[in-house]
Amino acid sequence: MPLKTMMKIDGNCDSGCPVAAAATVFDGKWTSLILRDLMSGTKRYSELQRSLTGISPRMLAARLTMLEEKGLISKTIYPTVPPKTEYTLTESGQRAEAVIMALAAFGATLARPG
Repeated sequence: MPLKTMMKIDGNCDSGCPVAAAATVFDGKWTSLILRDLMSGTKRYSELQRSLTGISPRMLAARLTMLEEKGLISKTIYPTVPPKTEYTLTESGQRAEAVIMALAAFGATLARPG
């Protein structure tokens, strides 16, 4: 069943708009890239920072906090010296994989000439 028949998408965006709700999560370039990296499994903070060339530590921390608050990732802190922090997609976060794959497919069409 096409998406348009599953839900009313008529151009009006009120507080119940599912597109607006998703946009609050995927706002900014780093969020989708963090989710992309976590699709392959649990990552440490330092692994994410190395993978996301150009992201500042402050921005990475802010995005990770937002994703944790939204319930898309879980954070585990191990009491070692120095502390080891790992991030994993939650069940809810794993549902974002379809969005990331759709973005990848769309991006691939932009990269092709013509």
